[in-house]
Amino acid sequence: MKIAVVGATGLVGKVMLKSLLERKFPFTKVYAVASEKSIGKKIDFNNSVLEVIGMKQAISLKPDIAIFSAGGSTSLQWAPEFAKGGTTVIDNSSAWRMHEDIKLVVPEINASVLTKKDKIIANPNCSTIGMVMALAPLHKKYKIKRVVVSTYQSVTGTGVKAVAQLQNERQGIKGEMAYPHPIDLNCIPHGGTFEENGYTTEETKLVNETRKILGDNSINVTATVVRIPVYGGHSEAVNVEFENDFDLIDVKKLLSDFPGITIQDDPENNIYPMPATAEGKDDVFVGRIRRDLSQAKSLNFWIVSDNLRKGAATNAIQIAEYLVKENLV
Repeated sequence: MKIAVVGATGLVGKVMLKSLLERKFPFTKVYAVASEKSIGKKIDFNNSVLEVIGMKQAISLKPDIAIFSAGGSTSLQWAPEFAKGGTTVIDNSSAWRMHEDIKLVVPEINASVLTKKDKIIANPNCSTIGMVMALAPLHKKYKIKRVVVSTYQSVTGTGVKAVAQLQNERQGIKGEMAYPHPIDLNCIPHGGTFEENGYTTEETKLVNETRKILGDNSINVTATVVRIPVYGGHSEAVNVEFENDFDLIDVKKLLSDFPGITIQDDPENNIYPMPATAEGKDDVFVGRIRRDLSQAKSLNFWIVSDNLRKGAATNAIQIAEYLVKENLV
């Protein structure tokens, strides 16, 4: 079982390598792959050192699975080349998510859609993963009509450049800017690029990906994406309107019984999800669960998950685990 991690020098790529070890993934060989400028760099891994190789060399080595976290344009160019050689690609960019023939997978929800024919598999957006993890069991029981979500996203979701910007600003250092405004002591209602309709690409992803993963285009979703000066994970305030009424005790049980979700909902003792406590963990944390008192059959809750882990690396590794378990590679 040969695994290539493409984008191994980036924030998500490093967490992917770490997750392979933590989850005891049954690899025999791991290749660290990156752009030409990174070829030859050394990465510590599993008590040894990986030397970074380029795309063409990686393809020639015919890995069984290639896990990509190297940006959309890179994936569009190279994922098909890996697939032609028989490699199954799990891609973390937005490049393939909405392609009709490409599966968009959160393993706890819809891994069963995967077959041996799927040589490129899309990993959803980090914000989408956290939200649909909570929505899936509720949709199955009560049927969702509408979702209103506001996200509060970590700078780590933008990448190394954004983390450096925040660190520089906190130290009073002028440096390269990942955002059009300062991020320290600020929040920026801008994720991705603005479209003609006034929404951003990050907001549109939440709409389209949620429908695709849950397999229901009738779900209405509206989103506002905000970047905030934290490291630990993405937070989301979610309001859901259902077709059918619900019982709060039943809602909490459905969520707590769903694999990968941890309930943190004890407001009297100030217990609720936060990026500072979600960082480094694989679960999606849900709290502040309460009825919407302004509208019937509607629910409010708060979600936090580490966007580098379940929002990206862990979800991709879980897809790989499923492929191995079901003999699909």
